[in-house]
Amino acid sequence: MATLLPPPKRQKVYHGIEKPAEEPAKPSPNILVQFVSDDDASPIAPAVSLPANVSREGLEALVNKLKTSDEDPVPFLFHVSLPNEEGTSTSAPARIVISKSIQQDVLEHSSNAFTEEDVITVHCSPQSVFRVRPATRCSSTLGGHTSPILCASFSPTGDFLATGSGDTNARLWNLHTETPSHVLSGHKGWVLCVEWEAMERKLATGGHDGHVRLWDPKTGKPIGDALKGHSKWVTSLSWEPIHINATSPRLASSSKDNTVRVWNTATRRVEYTLGGHTASVNVVKWGGVGNGVLYTASSDRTVRVWDASNGRMLHVLKDHAHWVTTLALNTDFVLRTGPFDYTNKAPKSDEEAKQLALERYKALLASTPELLISGSDDHTLFLWSLFPSSSPSSSPPEAGKLKPLTRLTGHQRQISHVAFSPDGRWAASAAWDNSVRLWEGRTGKFVATLRGHVGAVYRLTWSADSRLLVSASKDSTLKIWDLKTYKIKTDLPGHTDEVYCVDFVADKIVSGGRDRTVKIWKN
Repeated sequence: MATLLPPPKRQKVYHGIEKPAEEPAKPSPNILVQFVSDDDASPIAPAVSLPANVSREGLEALVNKLKTSDEDPVPFLFHVSLPNEEGTSTSAPARIVISKSIQQDVLEHSSNAFTEEDVITVHCSPQSVFRVRPATRCSSTLGGHTSPILCASFSPTGDFLATGSGDTNARLWNLHTETPSHVLSGHKGWVLCVEWEAMERKLATGGHDGHVRLWDPKTGKPIGDALKGHSKWVTSLSWEPIHINATSPRLASSSKDNTVRVWNTATRRVEYTLGGHTASVNVVKWGGVGNGVLYTASSDRTVRVWDASNGRMLHVLKDHAHWVTTLALNTDFVLRTGPFDYTNKAPKSDEEAKQLALERYKALLASTPELLISGSDDHTLFLWSLFPSSSPSSSPPEAGKLKPLTRLTGHQRQISHVAFSPDGRWAASAAWDNSVRLWEGRTGKFVATLRGHVGAVYRLTWSADSRLLVSASKDSTLKIWDLKTYKIKTDLPGHTDEVYCVDFVADKIVSGGRDRTVKIWKN
């Protein structure tokens, strides 16, 4: 039998008419682009004429070629600032991030702020050379605590995790196997804060019983007895930076009893007590300027700055109108991780650790002084630059009132947490109004509002490459935010109740909360 040929192919018909001819691609206009550095707005090269449809990768290659230094190519983030017009809403983004090309992102932007005739100023900010993978799944849910988990903190290398809970115990977890390693029992009240020494030799915990305890993370044994002295509970802890004292860093503890105590961890005695606040001291931070500076924030509406070598008060900052509940330094990440960077090489001696930590600290401060952000229940934040030349000896006389660089407004409810990104270019603030706001870390300019949570946002944490921001909320979810689109990148549901604490190291996120479980999330 002869082979039957298949019937001829039917012509595709579009609503009864034949397929229209394909439109030719639109010619792309040429535009003048001025690349400027995001640090100081200095031009990287003279203005260049480009086709508007050059991709973001093409722009990156071009900027790396235009930069005259013979360094390896660096990834860049490009953005264009929107013109500031009266009457624009304060929650509209203040910049356009170039993610595809200038034509698609800028010229065709809904604001119609730019035309082909304009010279378009593109800000280039270098990104970190490594990239953190965003977490997408919960890799383990660890039980053990019998009360809500109040605080969680990764060790500087990311090998250990410490959590503190209302069951009066702190626990250590091994992150290679994601299993419990030690229970640290000794406190007689809730464990309110856990803080790692930046060399990972000691762990400090502060409790509702007013005691501060030191632990050896390798064995889980206490180092001596509790450090007693506070008459009310301990609200926060902070270690002395490694680049100032690598052999036995001191520890500062703030308390509800209106004082801050600085402990010598070798002799286990109080070196000095900082009095002066007239209400609960909510946060203490140990900055790395000069020989060390202590920043304390209190419910008496002030932030005070002290010289850490002798406990002398340098400044009182009185601009807030309500309790000051949170502080952040743009050097927090470098001070917390000390000598360990993303290569994770361990220093061989204390002296080497001190050098490495100092190099990392100086590298961050090359383009900006140490900045402080304070957040308060008056719904606002202030950005301060107290040591423009980054040494306390050259600080202005105490008599003059120090002005903040800028006031960060926009939140509708109390501020719960504020955090700088590791590279210091961004700051993020979380509040009880269910939103997270993003600010420029050096100028305090508003960038965008991140909306998506349906409950108060309690805590924030950044990835080490400053590309991802994670928020923990009362609505029982964690959300990872994409800083190119200012939208949710990944939603991490899984907790069955409010999430009180979150931390991010390498590519692992840990969270804990009212459901008494520790969850570890990874890619």
